Amino acid sequence: MLDENSKKEMFNKMNERKGEVKTVRKIVGIIALVVLIIIAIAGYSGYNYVTSALEPMDPESNKEIEVEIPMGSGITLISSILEEKGIIKDARIFKYYTKFKNESAFQAGDYSLTQSMTLDEIIESLKTGRVYREPVFTMTVPEGLTLEQVAGVIQKNTPHKAEDFMKKVTDVAYIEQLMTEYPDLLTENILNENIRHALEGYLYPATYPFYEENPSIEEIVNTMLTSMNTIVSEYTPILEEREMTVHELLTFASLLEEEATAQTDRETIASVFYNRMDIDMPLQTDPTVLYALGSHKDRVLYEDLEVDNPYNTYQNVGLPPGPIAGAGKTSIEAALNPSQTDYLYFLADKEGTNHFAKSYDEHLANIEKYLR
Repeated sequence: MLDENSKKEMFNKMNERKGEVKTVRKIVGIIALVVLIIIAIAGYSGYNYVTSALEPMDPESNKEIEVEIPMGSGITLISSILEEKGIIKDARIFKYYTKFKNESAFQAGDYSLTQSMTLDEIIESLKTGRVYREPVFTMTVPEGLTLEQVAGVIQKNTPHKAEDFMKKVTDVAYIEQLMTEYPDLLTENILNENIRHALEGYLYPATYPFYEENPSIEEIVNTMLTSMNTIVSEYTPILEEREMTVHELLTFASLLEEEATAQTDRETIASVFYNRMDIDMPLQTDPTVLYALGSHKDRVLYEDLEVDNPYNTYQNVGLPPGPIAGAGKTSIEAALNPSQTDYLYFLADKEGTNHFAKSYDEHLANIEKYLR
């Protein structure tokens, strides 16, 4: 049996041990909490760092940075080059991102990249060998529009007014400047005194991406002229073989663009125009009359055909002085590769289907059959 003093001593030791255990638990709890806080802070900081590294370096920057990717470069070297040039924030994250996306087969070459490009845009550029960017907006210029109508499209899609655009593209000094920049496309032919607008038909109709909210009129014009220059240059050998100028090509193609009601008809309509030109027969195409009148009408009247204007192909033999609208690639190709026919006449019925004839009597029969 323990005496009273022994019992007290035992209870005191037990209480001391309990106190030590509580202290140890408190210390462990504090340490665990501190560790958790450190882990949370590190995790949050790491998350923020990775997130920021996945974003563009500077979304507002349009400054182009020249980047050379040597032949045989792997993703590790490419990532290091991009980080060194300031295109990306962290080479390791870019490397892991490309592996996560299962991207590879990057092309060597010289690139003009910007800090506003996303990682996906950079990857797409390196895969295709050309700089790829998501446009701020796109602008579609349909085929068959006159220069005034193009001005309307630009006014609708940009802050520029139509009259400001027309003032710029009809400025003589500006046109002469463009002629020095595009000597193979813009020749002395566009300065013919009978031409209404020198750049009529030279701004290629297409859907254009723009990478800033407010591109200048000069940038818009250069973009469209460059596209037309690229298209036309493809056909230089055929033009030389046909002894045809670029101006004649775009003028001819513009007539097809305005007359054709179906894509397959362009080559046949082209054959009609060539056949007429071969025998010095007026082309007699209504769109040139409307262009001469300077207004759109649903129906051309007989009195309209008498208008005294160089563009009126009822009164003048051969092509008009210049294009009457912007022609697309299909019409340009049809002008260079017409069908081989003996047709001299054609008309479009009420559904828009074209009907062709070799003689005037056959043409009159078509009028009676399809229009009356």
